[in-house]
Amino acid sequence: MAYRADHIGSFLRPAELLAAHHDGADPERLREIEDRHILRILERQRAAGFNIFTDGELRRRGFQSNLVDAVEGFDLGHAELRTWKTAAGSAVPQGTSGIVVAKLRQIRRLNGSEVPFLKAHAPGPIKMTTASPTQYPAIAWKRGLSEAAYADRSALLTEITAIVAGEMRALAADAVDYLQVDAPRYSYYLDPKWRDWLRTETGSTPERLLDEALAADNACFAAARRPGVTLAIHLCRGNNRSQWYAEGGYDAIAERLFTTLDVDRFLLEYDDERSGSFEPLRFVPKGKTVVLGLISSKLPQLESADALARRIEEAARVVPLANLALSPQCGFASVMEGNNLTEDEQWAKLALVAEVARKVWGTSA
Repeated sequence: MAYRADHIGSFLRPAELLAAHHDGADPERLREIEDRHILRILERQRAAGFNIFTDGELRRRGFQSNLVDAVEGFDLGHAELRTWKTAAGSAVPQGTSGIVVAKLRQIRRLNGSEVPFLKAHAPGPIKMTTASPTQYPAIAWKRGLSEAAYADRSALLTEITAIVAGEMRALAADAVDYLQVDAPRYSYYLDPKWRDWLRTETGSTPERLLDEALAADNACFAAARRPGVTLAIHLCRGNNRSQWYAEGGYDAIAERLFTTLDVDRFLLEYDDERSGSFEPLRFVPKGKTVVLGLISSKLPQLESADALARRIEEAARVVPLANLALSPQCGFASVMEGNNLTEDEQWAKLALVAEVARKVWGTSA
């Protein structure tokens, strides 16, 4: 399916679920709350006009925690600090927990506990998300702690690629309709300050590291390639409590990125000036779909349907309209606490995605 109305997959956690986590509720109680609210958000997606369904990542602490929770070798007490930016321009240092301190050992499926309930209850095709293997070396390898297990970030990437590829293969075997890899770390190659960080921290070049990253993600897509399975990658510039850490257009890596990644759909962040122009989309191969992330999941203000239609028309000068779709620019809750807007504001934005899709393409499917 074309899925003209798409979303990234994560939704704001209800207050009841956040409170249960905060209070240390037992697993059985958590599961009951998760099940009940997943049923609710499945119906909200259907009512909003979507034809692809997720569980909102409600069973996760964050978009990448499915791997950390399924694999031994991470120390959740340590963190690599990152400087995040807000809409007001302020810088907020925050750590991302989960540092590799021992050889990794997978103890269960990454998404295994999510699939059966979603397949049993979704009113249509389902999307499962997982973080790119490229996410973890950037935040989970820490000098002074990780070398005993993995000599460098590249060695860790090799190990995690095998784990994620195995999960992607299993999800395809589960007949999941749509598999999405979330890959915010490509933004390092767009932003000059992060390109400098890569050179300093890794002793390598951004060009070689980009080749390494593309190969890792392609290994995951190759493992999942099956007839009828839609493969997609979501590329953003960071998303944590309405904050981000990188900026810049796709220009610097567009040709290598779009012509190398073996996916059906590119979900791209295009909600503000940090994202650059549509011009780099000229490198997207014929027949692949570009999902324009024109609607902010970070800010509560509702966008104009007419303005969105004009932006889609602008993008259609570069990519044929038949190969475009629409979504929010990122998830609404990449971390459990979520972005700074209400559930009502979230669902208004999602309804707007479907409304504009019907207006532009005549359907949201």
